[in-house]
Order: sequence, then structure tokens, then C-alpha cells
Amino acid sequence: MVKRIKRPVLATLVPVLALGLTLTGCTDAKDAASSAPSPSGSQTAPAATQDNAIKPVTLSLFIDSPYQQPTPDNKIYKLIKEKTGVSLKMEFLVGDLQQKLGVMIAGGDYADMMTGNDKLIAAGAFVPLEDLIEKYAPNLKKHYASVWNQMKDPASGHLYVLPNFNVFSGQFNETAYEGPGFYLQKDVLKEMGYPTPKTLDEYFDIIAKYKAKHPDMIGFETLNFDWRNFPLLNPPEHLAGHPNDGGVIVENGKAQIFADKDIAKTYYKKLNEINAQGLMDKEALVQNYDQYLAKIASGRVIGMFDQHWNFGDGERSLISQNKIGSTYVGFPLVYPGAKEYYRDRPVLNINRGYGISTKAKDPVQIIKFLDSLMTEDWQKTLQWGIQGEDYMVKDGKFARTPEQRTKADDNTWKLANKAEAFFANLPKMQGTYSDGNATDPGTQPQEFYDSLKPQDQEVLKAYNHKTWAEFFKTPEENPVYYPAWSIDLVDGSPAKVANTKMNDLAVKYLPKAILAKPDDFEGVWKDYVDQISKSNFKAYEDRINDQINWRIKNWSSK
Repeated sequence: MVKRIKRPVLATLVPVLALGLTLTGCTDAKDAASSAPSPSGSQTAPAATQDNAIKPVTLSLFIDSPYQQPTPDNKIYKLIKEKTGVSLKMEFLVGDLQQKLGVMIAGGDYADMMTGNDKLIAAGAFVPLEDLIEKYAPNLKKHYASVWNQMKDPASGHLYVLPNFNVFSGQFNETAYEGPGFYLQKDVLKEMGYPTPKTLDEYFDIIAKYKAKHPDMIGFETLNFDWRNFPLLNPPEHLAGHPNDGGVIVENGKAQIFADKDIAKTYYKKLNEINAQGLMDKEALVQNYDQYLAKIASGRVIGMFDQHWNFGDGERSLISQNKIGSTYVGFPLVYPGAKEYYRDRPVLNINRGYGISTKAKDPVQIIKFLDSLMTEDWQKTLQWGIQGEDYMVKDGKFARTPEQRTKADDNTWKLANKAEAFFANLPKMQGTYSDGNATDPGTQPQEFYDSLKPQDQEVLKAYNHKTWAEFFKTPEENPVYYPAWSIDLVDGSPAKVANTKMNDLAVKYLPKAILAKPDDFEGVWKDYVDQISKSNFKAYEDRINDQINWRIKNWSSK
């Protein structure tokens, strides 16, 4: 999955249900450039014209991830208020997402803007956006021009959600790595002489040896909670040399499930073995996401399989505590004979971003507001900050001072100086701006390296790398259909029912198989496979294959 969760940790793991930010009105699309902050960092509120007077408006938002409340005087939100006049009232997810969505749909209780979700789309909760964009949002139209067909819902042909990530322009510089991998703490690597594990056996041997010296540490961690159970479910496909297609592997354009295949059995049998050796967290298979993050933030977890963005909040807490050695490096483990395929080209985050609900009173004003934020000046402010305060410009290149970098790593500072909760799901420029600078500090090559802690630079030097992405093979171009996990499964359809059944079976049987006595593993696994065979999984495969073929036909042409 490619969702972005940004939330300070530990002291802030308790989510906030509602957030009211007093911001105020929207500008017309023709005023977008004038309403953006100036590069110099000086801002003045745009004047209302007689034709298009700015009207104070409060937009309600539902965001399907937990965040912490920013400070009332947050400078970026104040700037949005000054420049656009829009007031945002944001509700963040508390508890189980599917339960929350069910309640919202049953009551038709929708915010003006909501983060995209297949269930909400199927329920008819969003208005089509293509005509609104064509008429009122030239910046958004230009931004999405190269992926316009990919953004549309296959069933209706309409566009309901503005993808928040992975529409690139200019040069793409991959420096950090946010994808899947088998992660190990940097202190572990240093003490073990900077090994490069390539197989499961080598990886767990490192964990076993380190834990023997440090018995209070947690060996291997995983997550089996809500939609975030991919740390438990996805490893077999990567170990077998396949990219992240979710619940299927795709070979020669044809998808099939792998949950019942030997590539899955091999992995879970290995987890069964390490559990018997005391190397696996005893609570790993029953903990929730906050508990998982809290353990990572404690610095006690030696390693885990995950996507980096999914445990990033825990790692950010470690950084704020200056526990750099307890942060992680990912490795692309594979089965013997398999070719590595962990790192992929960034893909469009279909149906993930903001959509405008059917309850919104003025969709035109909302789309104008969103369009006004898709200028280079606004994007620089949202991603880099205020020039002179958050970054400097020297010889045309954006960079930060050590003090500015330190502040940017501080969660408390970010609550007063960044608009992360809102920006995470906004359409965003990625790649480079027209002046050649990277769209954010993390992908500006020199700034990225200079921003690293000495311990991080030491690790990279030990492995003869300059970036974390270099630990993984440079990917080829993605297949045109990719990724299969983004294919919509219509609620109530045989495919959706089958997928839900298979997920329920995994949640039930994989913990049983992993925690079983080694002699009992084969029996539990056989029961699991037998149940999968009764799940009508073919309906799920057929839906995936039908949509793969549709994408190849409709997305191949420019």
C-alpha cells in the first residue's frame, strides 16, 4: 500500500478525533498565482475582487489516518488562511477504519472532503471531478495530464479522487527508501560488522546472534492488524522475486494468489521455527498499530519486514530521541534462485487522496481551492517551508542549515511549522521544479546527504552507498497494469467476498501456524490451504486478471 501516515509518536500516539483550524474563502483559478506565497517568504492576503469576492467558508475533512493536532498558531495554516481564506475542520480516524466507513455510509454522514477509499467510491459518496477540473482547475489538469486515464474509475469512467502521490515532473531523484524490505537496526549492523544478509537464514542468524548478546531486545516483529496486515502477508511474493502486487503474483500478464503456494509455506514455516527459538515477539500477531509503533519507538526491536513508510512514525520518534543507531536499514532478501524485485518505480496512488463528497455545498469552490495550491510557490512552501526561515537559497540551489535540519526533525516543531496532516493527502508536485530544485528536501541529492546524521553517513560509507535506495536494485519500468493491489474489488461482488474470506483465513490460520509447535505446523498449514480452496478464490483471481487486461488496453496508449 502507498498511504502516508505522518504523526509524532509515543507521547502523541493517542489520536485526535477532531481538529478545527480557523483559516477563511477561496480564490478563483485565475487568481491562483497571485494567491500563492512569494518565493521571498513575504506574504500578503490576496485582495477580493468585485467579481469574485472571497467568502469565508469552513470545509470539513475526514482523513482516514490518525494524526496529532497542530498548534493553533501553526504558521503554514495561518498562511493558508491569509492567502485563500479557507477554514478546515478536520476529523482524523479513531479506531477501526472499516467500522468507521460503515457508520459513515449507513448514515450518509460525509465531510465536504474525504480521503479516497474504494468503499466510499462504491457507496457513491464522491462527486465526479473531471468536469470541475476541466472548467475550474487548470493547474490540476496540467498536473494530472499524463495520468488522466489511469485516475478514472474503471466501472463508471469518472474521476472521484485526486491522487496524492507519484505524479512526477522533471528529474526523479530517489534517495530515501520507503518501500518493503527486511529491516535491521543500524546498531545491530555495526556490532555485527556490517553484514549484508541475502537470505532468510542469514537474516535470522544475525537476529539470533544479536539477541543472544542483548536478551532484552525483541527479535523479529510483524503486524497483523486491520488493513495494515501486509507486513505479515506480503513477504512471500518479494522473497520469490515479485514486486508488490498485493495478494497476487503476476507472471506473463496473469495473476494468481500465492497464499496457498510453497513460497508462502516456506516463509511461515521459517517464522514458526524462529518463534520456537524465542526470536519472535510474542505479541506480534495480536497487537494493534499503535502498539507496534510504540515498540519500534522504544528502540528494542531488532528487525521486521515492513514498508518503511508504515513504521516511519516509530522511527521519527527514535530520531527525536537522538537514537539514530536504533533506526533501520532495509535489505532485499530472496529465496535461492530468485531475482530481487523489491524496489519499484513510484506508481500513481489511485483512489488515495482527497475527493469531494456528495454532501459538499460548493464543489466548485473546493476545486478552486485545491487548484490554487498546485502552483510552484505554494508547493515550495508546503514542502520546503518559508524561504529564509526553513531553507536558504545559494547559487539557485535550495539547502538548509544544520539548525534548520534539526528543527525539521523535531516533531514538536513540526506541529507549529508544517501542515503535514492536510498536505499528506493533497495533490503534490514530485521530481523537480522548473528551477531545477527538487520538490522536497529529502530528494535534493546534496541536501539529503548533508542532512544525514553522522551515524547514518557512517553506515552508508560502510556499505559504499550514498543513499538508502542503493541497498535495493534499481528497478526497471513498471508493467503498465502495475500494481495489482490497486484494483478495485466492488463491495458485495464474488471477488470482494472471496478476498475478504481469504484475509479472514490468513488472520486466523497464519498466527496458528506460526505459534504452533514445530511438529504441528504441517497439520495447521494443510487446514489453512484446504480452507483457501473453499473460498472461491478463483472469483478474486478472475477480477484481478480482468482488470489487468483492461488496464493494458486502456493505459498503454498515451
